[in-house]
Amino acid sequence: MPFIPHTDAEVRAMLAAIGAASIEELFDEIPRELHAENFAAIPEGVPEMALMRLMSERARADGHYLNFIGAGAYEHHIPAAVWQIATRGEFYSAYTPYQAEASQGTLQVLYEFQSMMASLTGLEVCNASLYDGASALAEAVLAAVRAQGGARRVLVPRSVHPFYRDCVRAIVRNQGVEIVELEYSRETGATALEALSSAKGAIAAVVAPQPNFFGVLEPVDEITDWTHAHGALAIGLVNPLALALVKPPGEWGGAGADIAVGEGQPFGAPLSGGGPYFGFMCARQALVRQMPGRIVGRTVDAAGSPAFTLTLQAREQHIRRAKATSNICTNQGLMAIAATIHLALLGPSGLERTAACCRANTAALARRLAAIPGLRRRFSGAAFHEAVLSLPRAVAPVLEALGRERILGGFDLSRHYPELGHALLVCATETKTGDDIARFAAALERLLAGEKSC
Repeated sequence: MPFIPHTDAEVRAMLAAIGAASIEELFDEIPRELHAENFAAIPEGVPEMALMRLMSERARADGHYLNFIGAGAYEHHIPAAVWQIATRGEFYSAYTPYQAEASQGTLQVLYEFQSMMASLTGLEVCNASLYDGASALAEAVLAAVRAQGGARRVLVPRSVHPFYRDCVRAIVRNQGVEIVELEYSRETGATALEALSSAKGAIAAVVAPQPNFFGVLEPVDEITDWTHAHGALAIGLVNPLALALVKPPGEWGGAGADIAVGEGQPFGAPLSGGGPYFGFMCARQALVRQMPGRIVGRTVDAAGSPAFTLTLQAREQHIRRAKATSNICTNQGLMAIAATIHLALLGPSGLERTAACCRANTAALARRLAAIPGLRRRFSGAAFHEAVLSLPRAVAPVLEALGRERILGGFDLSRHYPELGHALLVCATETKTGDDIARFAAALERLLAGEKSC
């Protein structure tokens, strides 16, 4: 809502209907010590026109940055039609389609979202949807543990996004689930298969990222087959855009992954300072009752016409809390709707072209940066649209200097992977041009050569 339209008279009428003497009385449960006594530091209100001018000036002062960060949040082109449709009142204001008879449009779009994601991952069922990719991975871990009914150890490669690993630990640590991290090969950047063999005891599940946090493609066939041979469930953590080019989780190894999760942000969600984004979860039909959230189904009404309804609602807002598969999940409905529109506009061929362009741009970026004296590619494994580079000096000051030139030069890996030394994660999506890459490379080369920043 852009503004609150209630007049003083309307506020008095509402208070009278409620039976409260004032706004303060309406919120009298808030302790007095938490009340703000005055707002001396806040200036008086200004007219809308003056405010819009002020905010426009500040936005221009921020300027436009050339972004090469990636690291789980990607700058993709979003067709204008996506949010023109998604922000229609029918979609924009609705949260949960509790009344199916009055929510057919929303339910149909969510059904289409589930169908598209199930097709993309090669699995049978999909929910709609979860908070984000990190919490979706935690939900997949819990679902696998419930399904196994005994083992509570889950193997998670260190090549999984460090923020995702932190999130999983935070969610499962008080539920008796043990997370065991697997090392990655310092040569290829992929999970070291010998690390699997060193795992001891009963295992509930193994996580296989594709691509991993370094952008490297993992040996998912071998990981999946090893997982099933040891009686565990295989969880694929995927970038959904990459699935336009690589084998879907449902086809990994001899039997395919059992669960696939990930972050849906590449499909229609802008960077927006970190959200809102949405997670997705797809799985085998046999695991459908372990899935959190809701599943929309297609049926027919009394007249025999197609109709949509909430088929499975295993969350606490629909059933008893003690029976729910999850007490933290929600339906990021608006973001899933935007993703559906985005996917429908691109279609299979458009999605494949976008993914191929991302991969080609990152390869071009990595080649150009690796040609700078003192820089080199860190890993030899095949990659999607991220690459790791070794720098001859600390990364943080270099990124700070690039920022002064309005270039967001990547993600500093030294905090999370100190064993890699001065390592920089870079990414180039389909939004980057040859001129963008040349500008980045020239600025980085100049900085490393010790020339004064522009």
